[in-house]
Amino acid sequence: MMIPVNELLRGFKLYKDEYEQKVLEVLNSGWYILGKEVENFQNMFSAKLGNGYFTMGVDNGLNAIKIGLVAAGIEKGDEVIVQANGYIATVLAVIHCGAVPIFVEPNKYYGMDVTSLEKAITKKTKAVLVTHLYGLVSDMEKIVEICDKYNLLLFEDCAQAHFAKYMNKYAGTFGKAGFFSFYPTKNLGAFGDGGAVISRDKNFIEKVKVLRNYGSDYRYHNIYLGYNSRLDELQAGLLQVKLKHYDELLNNRTKIANLYLKGINNRKIILPFVPNASIHVWYQFVIQVDSRNEFINYMKESGIGTDILWQTPPYLQPVMKNYYSIENKKFPITEKICKRIVSLPMMDYMYDDEIKYIIKMINKY
Repeated sequence: MMIPVNELLRGFKLYKDEYEQKVLEVLNSGWYILGKEVENFQNMFSAKLGNGYFTMGVDNGLNAIKIGLVAAGIEKGDEVIVQANGYIATVLAVIHCGAVPIFVEPNKYYGMDVTSLEKAITKKTKAVLVTHLYGLVSDMEKIVEICDKYNLLLFEDCAQAHFAKYMNKYAGTFGKAGFFSFYPTKNLGAFGDGGAVISRDKNFIEKVKVLRNYGSDYRYHNIYLGYNSRLDELQAGLLQVKLKHYDELLNNRTKIANLYLKGINNRKIILPFVPNASIHVWYQFVIQVDSRNEFINYMKESGIGTDILWQTPPYLQPVMKNYYSIENKKFPITEKICKRIVSLPMMDYMYDDEIKYIIKMINKY
């Protein structure tokens, strides 16, 4: 038996006929950029969020963050607080705006630690950019309080937390804007790149709409230094199909996660924690283990794929030395996590025998 950590083909096969029908529908329409498919997907996404939210599709998650920050007025010299244990895309978006990333430690749920957050605030701090990692929303109640206290803009990187909930509110609905990626591996994944910005602020979303299309408010009339960052019709159409089935796919992932949580019983393995106020969407099922390489090799020999998101935190990436000084700044919690985390197989569909076998082999480790 060989079990991959993820296999995108399984998700395609679940609704193969619908995907293929949608592709032909889009191709036969003769309209491939900013047409009815993008409009329909944006409306569907907003409808699922509810509460008067607007959605603007863009070409990927990185540009969703970058364009959102620019639209909100983040500029050169502003400090934006981010998580030390997140992915570099979040940090790149901040730097591309000319702003300065300020890193803080995570808590035991891998979300932004609120004590570290408050300590990091300075007179130059303009915004907080939270990342909801692995499918779990951060401690937003306290983060909102801190942002209100210091009059800071609050943004949410929801690339791994599509429709995850905290205190009955969706990821992306706590602050100024939420940013999404539709990279194929995501819970709501396209068949290529895609992303979106959401907000209740209609004027803000209108600015995102103009910025994504060369800064043009109408044809050949440019009012901003914009970008070429449009969600294309084909991806928007395919995303509609997947969004229609999103709750079914989430049920599949929740079933897998619950079986892991119930069945894995090995003192060498630290399982993920889920706060009572949260609904986890299980983009990844992340454990911690000492002697990680030994464990990964054992799993590989057992025919089980694993992954690591991520071994090197963004502030230690070679490129960052040109934009961020790490001197006298230490993040021991982040670095300990990055040395211990492992993702177990998690995908749109898994067979019961596969799940039982994974649990069996982990308990034997």
